[in-house]
Amino acid sequence: MFLKSLRISNDLGTIRHINFHAGLNLIVDETPQVGESETGNNVGKTTVLALIDFCVGASTKGIYTDPENKKNEYSLVKNFLVDTSVLITLSLVENLSDEAAREIKIERNFLPRKRMIRRIDGEQKTEEEFEQALTEHLFPGHFGKKPTFRQIISHNIRYKDNSVNNTLKTLDTFTRDDEYESLYLFLLGCHFERGDEKQQLVASIRTETTFKSRLESEQTRSAYETALSLLAEEIGTLNAKKATFNVNADFESDLGELNQVKHRINAVGSLIGRLKLRRELVSEATQEILDGRSDIDVRQLRALYTQVSTRVEGVQKTFEQLHEFHNRMIDEKARYIGRELPQITADIQRREEELEALLTSEKSLTDKVTRSESFEGLEALIIDLNEKHRKMGEYETVIQQISDVDTTLKTLNESLSRLRKYLTPESPKRSVQTLLVKTPQL
Repeated sequence: MFLKSLRISNDLGTIRHINFHAGLNLIVDETPQVGESETGNNVGKTTVLALIDFCVGASTKGIYTDPENKKNEYSLVKNFLVDTSVLITLSLVENLSDEAAREIKIERNFLPRKRMIRRIDGEQKTEEEFEQALTEHLFPGHFGKKPTFRQIISHNIRYKDNSVNNTLKTLDTFTRDDEYESLYLFLLGCHFERGDEKQQLVASIRTETTFKSRLESEQTRSAYETALSLLAEEIGTLNAKKATFNVNADFESDLGELNQVKHRINAVGSLIGRLKLRRELVSEATQEILDGRSDIDVRQLRALYTQVSTRVEGVQKTFEQLHEFHNRMIDEKARYIGRELPQITADIQRREEELEALLTSEKSLTDKVTRSESFEGLEALIIDLNEKHRKMGEYETVIQQISDVDTTLKTLNESLSRLRKYLTPESPKRSVQTLLVKTPQL
């Protein structure tokens, strides 16, 4: 679609009405010059672009906030916008040369809460409904998919330093490469049907990488393995020293069994902690995805759908279907990420039951050993051995967890690599035939 007009008005009437035409539109300073040093830099070129961006979903703060310091607001501008109820109206049309062409009128103001105006063709919208309606008008059937509407139009509306100075990376500095990849494919008219699968793989890789970083927060896997080897040698030395004590057979058997139980208790306790940590990470990732689920009033949008369907031929999807598809896609992503939760919960319950039985056994064995007359001579040695076994069990658990994460990451990265090969096949002809589709005309 094309820009038709931009109207700025308030309680006193029209402040400025700008009509656009086909081709190049210039903003010219026609103020009578007093001196040759005047350049016309304050004629309002950036402001016009910012207001157009505001009408298609940008924040109100972008109009009256210092771009170099977001905490500083231009009070004079903000007060004028609010106190005089300034209204910005942007008209878009499919064909500037056809008076009967389909037209969209977008209205926004700067007032808060109930006094806020955010309308499309006279119908008030919530923030999410507003973006959905714009997406359906300009890119039918694309709402809820990647790239987002705001990401797509970042190449069309450039007035901020980041987007003006950069040719390709026009989004904020926190945008990931895989998001840029989806944007570039869309702008080039390419259709990648397995994009959702790739997003799921990338999300899983991020979760596993975060989990591994937490496991290795104190030291790396190689350091754990070295420490485990040293502990094994120290335990062997202590066991040899313990063998020199003159103890009866029952005491030796009970003491050995107690050490094994303590070692198992530490290993199981550490494993429970790791399982709970993993459950928390998976739950957080699942909740993060579910936060993107939309809950909209379908009845409110039905009137808009009826109006659009009477003016535009070929509309085959209802708003209910689009809404259901979006939520189903979000649920599927959450189900994919959280598929491990039932198994993890079952493992935690099973390990906790095992830990309770081990604690009962430990108490019984401790009572038997402490009643032995030989315990006093071995007390210091036993304490040292118990500490070594505790550390050994902890290190073994961490190493196993890191090994499992590495295996999972390897599998995920291999799947991601196959998808990337699909995106960049060896034959350029196959690439075009596989990925190119008809690009929606804007």
